[in-house]
Amino acid sequence: MQDKLLELDRVVKRYHSAGEEVCAVNGVSLTVAAGEIVALRGPSGSGKTTLLKLAATLLAPEQGTIRFRGVDLSSFSERDESDYLRRDVAYISQRDRLMPRVSALENASIKLVLGRVGRREAQAQALQWLERLGLLDRVGHTPEQLSGGERQRVAIAAALVGDPRLILADEPTGNLNSALSSETIALLAQIAHERGAGVLLVTHDSDAAQLADRSFTLRDGRLHEE
Repeated sequence: MQDKLLELDRVVKRYHSAGEEVCAVNGVSLTVAAGEIVALRGPSGSGKTTLLKLAATLLAPEQGTIRFRGVDLSSFSERDESDYLRRDVAYISQRDRLMPRVSALENASIKLVLGRVGRREAQAQALQWLERLGLLDRVGHTPEQLSGGERQRVAIAAALVGDPRLILADEPTGNLNSALSSETIALLAQIAHERGAGVLLVTHDSDAAQLADRSFTLRDGRLHEE
């Protein structure tokens, strides 16, 4: 077994709304190893996004333990969490969160710039990812000038700069056509296998799930291996 990057051990997360309790993640145990892509499927509301947010320290579990490279995420200070998200993790959400009226190149390089990488070097790295995602002719365009699929690919490039060790991808191809969707998932698989990154991929796409090394279904907060 390769090195374990991400480990979830009997993790529980509940939501409380209008006097009702919903257990979004119910005793989930899961590992993602270096060099591995793991797909997570399931109906809407089954807890998939919650699971990713827990792994990204955007939510805290009520029970159980989540570790990154053996370190319990609950031990992180605010600065540790910030460094983890900036340096170690690529979090790709369902919706692009690009800065308006700023070029695709600047959007894709912002994480490195905030991490004190020089602007020229940051943009050089971002340009490589934009090229791999088929956006070389759109680098000077702002989000307002891009299609929904192009904006999503810029957001993916922005997440992947800096060679993160762990990629948490929440329906990353939801706004892409089938051909671009397949190419993007294949790229994530390639990053995992070639660079030793771990990928946890939330998807409704059965074809995308077939590119994963392992695949699970989440139903009512419980994990089932496919």
